Amino acid sequence: MGYDVIIIGGGPSGLMAAIGAGEEGAKVLLLEKGTKLGRKLAISGGGRCNVTNRLPVDEMVRHIPGNGRFLYSAFSVFNNEDIIRFFERLGVPLKEEDHGRMFPKSDSAQSVVDALVRELSRLGVDVRLESPVADVLYEQGKTVGVTLKSGETIHARAVVVAVGGKSVPQTGSTGDGYPWAEKAGHTVTELFPTEVPIVSHEPFIQERTLQGLSLRDVALSVLKPNGKPIITHRMDMLFTHFGISGPAALRCSQFVVKALKKAADGAVEMSIDALPDVTQEELFQHFAKLCKEEPKKAMKTIAKTVLPERYAVFLLERAGIDPHASAGTVGHEALRAFVRQCKQFTFYVHGTLPLEKAFVTGGGVSVKEIEPKTMASKCMAGLYFCGEILDIHGYTGGYNITAALVTGRLAGVNAARYALAEKNGANGSAEQTATN
Repeated sequence: MGYDVIIIGGGPSGLMAAIGAGEEGAKVLLLEKGTKLGRKLAISGGGRCNVTNRLPVDEMVRHIPGNGRFLYSAFSVFNNEDIIRFFERLGVPLKEEDHGRMFPKSDSAQSVVDALVRELSRLGVDVRLESPVADVLYEQGKTVGVTLKSGETIHARAVVVAVGGKSVPQTGSTGDGYPWAEKAGHTVTELFPTEVPIVSHEPFIQERTLQGLSLRDVALSVLKPNGKPIITHRMDMLFTHFGISGPAALRCSQFVVKALKKAADGAVEMSIDALPDVTQEELFQHFAKLCKEEPKKAMKTIAKTVLPERYAVFLLERAGIDPHASAGTVGHEALRAFVRQCKQFTFYVHGTLPLEKAFVTGGGVSVKEIEPKTMASKCMAGLYFCGEILDIHGYTGGYNITAALVTGRLAGVNAARYALAEKNGANGSAEQTATN
């Protein structure tokens, strides 16, 4: 028994592709190798599912540093506002939180997955779980179906590959799709972890001096060898037992990966500005005034008026000041050294956690070989790609999931249109032959 469209992968982009193809009236089969659909969706956004982001399209693209511009065409057909309307139609109203992030009002990622699964069944999409695909089949420059690992072959006029990247492998994305893309003639660019915690071998990290300490709203930078920033992200961050994590660190991670490729000694410098809203001079004047007014107070007591206590003590020691010293005994030079640490504490980082621990995979099927309005392969008729297998990666905050939902929708709709045109063309020519 054959299908018009087979979709491989039951994640965000695969679910969206199956619904899109179903709406076009195609006979659709969704194959998922795991035991349930939407596993990555269910754990996203801390189990609340950050479905999309409400920022304007230009801003959205800016937050997708990995080939975000490729999505301009796709967004002209189906964008973040369409995603919001789509979920409202499915009975999942969304609400807006900080930085434009959109969550279900229910605060439950499962409600998003359930609504998508209900829509699949309403559209009559066949779903097969625990059905890993071994290969995608091509004949004479056309996609003709798939072979399952069980040995079964299923024919289809179009195949949508929505198997994800290589990050978060516990949800099933283990890089299965790259060989199928290469077999069709596609280039797969080098894979690397993005949105991943950063590793440092600095003694203060190894000794866990700051482990578990969160810094709020700091400016974290990755520096060039000349000390100028490559990128700065202003958000929260966290010190861990192996390095740094939290939103600012995750956003800097892909720049660390790229800078390390060029670094001769396997280390890249980063800096933290703990108080980005004041200048170095303003901060110096502020502390100098406090020290003068309260000369008997311990330096640590004065420093912790603007910094978390653990970080204040750490930076005072870095500047060569005893945290218990009376404020009146600290000279201007020492105070300036401390202020420099507050505004520009630098340290070396040496890598990131591996791809398996990343939130997002950088690299993938080259977007140069994909039709930007349809997600069709330029190398093989009837083959479509969507979601994280593509070489598109954004920051966390609803950007990757938006890219997955938008590319999924376009891949499904266009795979169905192609398959139905092929079918009608084939029927047409068969009728032609019969009447001749």
